[in-house]
Amino acid sequence: MIQRTICKWSIVLLLSAVLPIISADAQRDEATVAGNWTFNDGSAKDSSKKGLNGNIVGDPKAVDGIAGKALQFDGEDDGIKIPDSADINSAGPYTDRTIAALFNCDDVGIDSRKQVIFEEGGRTRGLVIYVYDGEVYVGGWNRAEYNWNGEWPSAEVKSKRWYHVGLVIRNASGKVEKDKFEMWLDGKRIAQEKGGQLHAHGDDIGIGFTNQNAVYHDEGGSGTNIDWFAGLIDEVVVYGSAFDEGDFAKLAQGLSVEPQGKFTTTWASLKAQRTQK
Repeated sequence: MIQRTICKWSIVLLLSAVLPIISADAQRDEATVAGNWTFNDGSAKDSSKKGLNGNIVGDPKAVDGIAGKALQFDGEDDGIKIPDSADINSAGPYTDRTIAALFNCDDVGIDSRKQVIFEEGGRTRGLVIYVYDGEVYVGGWNRAEYNWNGEWPSAEVKSKRWYHVGLVIRNASGKVEKDKFEMWLDGKRIAQEKGGQLHAHGDDIGIGFTNQNAVYHDEGGSGTNIDWFAGLIDEVVVYGSAFDEGDFAKLAQGLSVEPQGKFTTTWASLKAQRTQK
């Protein structure tokens, strides 16, 4: 009897130690999905019910990714143009937002230039994720309405290695407040900065390059068809809800197992489940 009791409590303690890693603080709301581009079929088809299919420019190659396929961008003229969407840029104001992507950059210091993973908006309002000089940056700004001049937290990254990067606007309003803009890397929140809600921003949306205008940490980013990414991008998601630790833990789960090699079937299962939602 005593042995059974000890065994029972051992299982309870084990589960309590493991389960919160996956389930704690989850805020992902599937009703707010704006787009999910897995690239599993080698195209820029949106696997969510929004049907926000991208238009490929250049000739990105379908290659083996973390699970299924990723797209390989050449850093010269390969990218994806995403149509305007009320869920992303043409409506608003947007008080909560998550953008997340898996990426593997060929050379994180190439020519000391920016390599854009995702961007939406323009010089007045927008969001951007890019690699530059050995770091990955996430940026957000809204320079009209209430004058959020922008924040661009960053983290060191290495060439030819998979990372999961996330950008979050959380419960923001029409004024600049602390801890409203976040950067996540490999399932961990690494920065909380000042921020606010994002109003409608009409400039075009791009994956793998700046389609039409952005703002970088050094005030660069003006132009169209610039700052092409060289490397692999696998599964880009945009939501109108603010992901939290549990959500990012699921998205980045495979990275903690084999960060430089093939990933486990656990990741493949998770990715398949997200594709089906």
